[in-house]
Amino acid sequence: MTAIPNPSRRKFNLGAALLTLLTLICALIWFFPIYWAMVTSLRTDDEAVSAGFSLIPANPTLSSFIYVIQNSNIGRWYLNSTITSVLITVITVFMAACCGYAISQLRFPGRTVLWWTILASFMVPVQALIVNHYVIMANVNLLNTYSGIILPMLLHPVTVIVYKQFFDGLPREYREAALMDGATEFQLLFRVFIPMNWGVTAALAIITFIGAWNAFLWPFLAASTEEMMTVTVGISQVQDAYGVAYARVLAGAVMAGLPVALAYLLFQRRVTQAITLSAGIKG
Repeated sequence: MTAIPNPSRRKFNLGAALLTLLTLICALIWFFPIYWAMVTSLRTDDEAVSAGFSLIPANPTLSSFIYVIQNSNIGRWYLNSTITSVLITVITVFMAACCGYAISQLRFPGRTVLWWTILASFMVPVQALIVNHYVIMANVNLLNTYSGIILPMLLHPVTVIVYKQFFDGLPREYREAALMDGATEFQLLFRVFIPMNWGVTAALAIITFIGAWNAFLWPFLAASTEEMMTVTVGISQVQDAYGVAYARVLAGAVMAGLPVALAYLLFQRRVTQAITLSAGIKG
């Protein structure tokens, strides 16, 4: 018996193919600037500014990377970025876990006001607070210090909200049983609640670290000397006496973004989970 073709299935397959093609085109458009930066970093300075268009360098060379390593403080910039990013991640996740637990599990005066204040903070962009941050850090003489870079970057209300929502979803029987066994609030948080949410903690820590590493505006304003610059700020100093050397600048940019790219590739599932959680909260 001959099978009768299903027009709806054929239409669905065509739509899926067109959607796949559109997704592929968008991915190529998104990836092209990254590819161009990597390719340009492998060119000589003369080839980078020469006329014509080529997707592949004629004579690939690592001279731009060698120049950046030998003629800049990129090692110190890496150290500064590592110190600030790790401390921001640890402090932010710790404070968010404590705050989310307190709002979710404890009953204290001002709890509702605190919760709505955290929710309302989404309406204020961080850039709008830059002037206030700068004035405060200047008044307490913390500019051009690790503390001055780190403290204003600890504002991540989404981590508090994510923790609060997950703690709300846990059965209260766990808390009651632990309290009957004599557990303190900190023991409840770090021995019961956090171990039950290691996936969320890991996801939030990774996305916080990536955001801290990629930050530019505040570290640019807070660090006034080359020794205190983070890598994202320091690569803007990789210039030539006769103008901008594009191959060298892009080599520095590639080196600056390499740790974050590796972190994303290694923890892609966790990063995607954190972005999904953040998008769900903001939506």
